[in-house]
Amino acid sequence: MSSRIIIADDHPLFRTALSHAVSKVWPDAEIVEAGSAGAARAELDQNAEALLLDLHMEDSHGLSVLMDLRQDFPALPIAIVSASEEPRVFGAAKQLGAAAFIPKSASLDEMRDALSAVREGDHWFPDTGAEDDDDLDRIASLTPAQRRILGAIRQGLLNKQIAYELDISEATVKAHITAIFRKLGVVSRTQAVLLAAKLDVEQPAADCAAS
Repeated sequence: MSSRIIIADDHPLFRTALSHAVSKVWPDAEIVEAGSAGAARAELDQNAEALLLDLHMEDSHGLSVLMDLRQDFPALPIAIVSASEEPRVFGAAKQLGAAAFIPKSASLDEMRDALSAVREGDHWFPDTGAEDDDDLDRIASLTPAQRRILGAIRQGLLNKQIAYELDISEATVKAHITAIFRKLGVVSRTQAVLLAAKLDVEQPAADCAAS
């Protein structure tokens, strides 16, 4: 059975452009296009050789989706393809386990170079000039359940509301929050929210207009 390359981007025209680049690097692979992170996840199986992932889709905003997919598919090379041009974001994606970061402004030749590196098991990133961020390591140490609760805290939900949304007891929520604070090295919800904001990636205005 042939390998499969999954392209997750909510812009059909850009998915087509990526498909052209992928076909040059993986000429025999099946290319599967997905318009959301959830649709891409549903396509991932043992034959998936790589995932090209946009950070801004209807069900994903920022680097949290990368963390979740790396958790569930640790051996899968994930190349971020994003309109973001922030060196901070390049470095954060690399630190969180992405195989590459391809700006959407990259030329077709640059895209092919990046994808060729991924196919060979290498990495490809624009020059970040940034050092690793210890806070990202702390966030990455959270379990999936803890990350879901942290996400709920960022939405401003109370413990009772989080318990209802996740169908767990309020005591379990409190225990998770205590563990989250300990792992993140914070003492309040506000501090936790500020630290978790490092996963956010601002969507460029031009990309917003295209959505």
